[in-house]
Order: sequence, then structure tokens, then C-alpha cells
Amino acid sequence: MEKRTLGRTGLNVTQLGFGAMEIRGSKAWNGRDLSDSHAEKILNTVLDSGINFIDTSPDYGVSEDYIGKFISSRRDEYYLATKCGCNMIDKGDHFETSHVWKSEHILKNIEASLKRMKTDYVDIWQLHNPACQDVLDGELIETMEKVRKQGKVRFISISSTVPHIQTFIEWGKFDTYQIPYSALQREHEKIISDTAESGAGVIVRGGVARGEPGQSGAPNEDFWKKWDSAGLDALLDPAQSRTDFLLRFTLSHPDMHTTIVGTMNIDHIKANVRCADAGPLSNEIYKKAKDMLDAVE
Repeated sequence: MEKRTLGRTGLNVTQLGFGAMEIRGSKAWNGRDLSDSHAEKILNTVLDSGINFIDTSPDYGVSEDYIGKFISSRRDEYYLATKCGCNMIDKGDHFETSHVWKSEHILKNIEASLKRMKTDYVDIWQLHNPACQDVLDGELIETMEKVRKQGKVRFISISSTVPHIQTFIEWGKFDTYQIPYSALQREHEKIISDTAESGAGVIVRGGVARGEPGQSGAPNEDFWKKWDSAGLDALLDPAQSRTDFLLRFTLSHPDMHTTIVGTMNIDHIKANVRCADAGPLSNEIYKKAKDMLDAVE
């Protein structure tokens, strides 16, 4: 699988990463039931397929626990990204999640994450979508830098969106940015380029718009109305699915470095890898798709 350099981190990541939110279990964020054996198979299939970048979070239910339980013995085969600011409370039948933007809280986050994932460090440590003032009030960057100096994280980063992300880029403090983007969610298209031009790494989430309607996982139907309005089915090759096209569209952005795609389906992992191996769309199809989308936006 093609690899790209994740900005100034220098990490050589596969253009297709794995978003471990999908293995969060049924108690977190309306997740689905998942057996230990199936979680083990998913994570090992990811690594066996050549994917070397995994993204998770403390508030993704049992995701970090599964990573520690099933692939910590293969830690040298993948780069690991997690988040902080997360506050997950077990309510019995579900996890209640919120965010706490305090230095003492994110310190607890990293210690718990390292313990759950049975590792001494994470490669990418991301603030989980705070507002600019949250970061300033909590003195979070200073705390993250201290944790980095301790060797518990290699690079400090943030998952963010407009309008806050522009300010974060201007600060120049973060090594990578996790940004939502797909053909059906293009409001960050230029921001991705601005981020890369600043020297930071770009991690794209939502690169397949959460799957096609009708699949489990509660896709955003509004995204797919754009597909139909633009008439993108006309650009599909025979036997090419909409999800395949979306993934290759995301990979066609010249300034993205890796896109994290999550699934509980082994066949979907294999299909995503085949699609990533096919690479970006042709320049002609990529331009035509953007022109068709521009016409309805």
C-alpha cells in the first residue's frame, strides 16, 4: 500500500488508516455489539492487510482495551493515535461521554490510555475537538509538551473543524490535524491544503461519508443527497461502488496524508485496501467530480 509522510512528524503512514471508533461496542455512542473474538479478528486483519496507522480515543468505548488486548504484541507494526480531553463514565447500560479541558484531566487521559493499550507511548496525541478558548484556558498545550518530553507521546496534535482550526493552524503548535472531508463534505477542502502547507500532517476522517445509506452505522443522509443531486453515479466504473469512488476521491486530494476508515466488517477492510491500492482517481475524473459537485453546492 502506498505510504505518505505525515507532515513534519516524518512518520511514513499508509494512505489508508483504520478508525477504531467502530470497535467501541454497544455502550458507547450507539455502537453495535461486538464479541472479543471478532474484535481480535478485525484488528489483526487490519495489520495483516498492511495498514500501519490506527486512530482511537478514550471515549470510544472498549476500543482502546481491544487494541491493548489483541495487538499490543504487534506494537512495532503500526503507528498509534489517540485523543484527550475525553471523559467517559460507565452508567451501566451505556457510557456517558463529555469533554473536560483541564491539564489534570488530560494527564489522567494519557495514563489511562497507555495502560489500556499496553504500550509505553502513543505516536499522535490529539485534543478531541476543543474550541480555541478551551485550549487557552486549560493551558493544554503546555501540558501536552510536558508529556511529550516525558516520552509518553511523540507528537502533539488536534482533531478540529472550522471555525477553530484556522486559528490553531496559525498558532503553529500542533504536529498533525484530524479533519473531516469527503466528496460529500468539502468545506475543509482548502483547509487541508493550508494545513499541509504549514508543515503539519493531515489525517482525514469521514473519508467515505460513514458508508452508503442502508449500511449499519447511521450514515448522514444529507451527505448522500449531494451525491444524487450531482449525478455522480455517471462517473462510476462497472462494479465500482459509491464507497469505492468516495475513498478514491478522498485519496485524490493532493495534500491529505492518511484517511482513517472504520468498519466492523472484515470484507469491508479488504475492499478498502483494494480500493486504496488502486490509488487516486484520474485527474480527469477527479476534476469532473468536483465540477459536478460545485454545480449543486
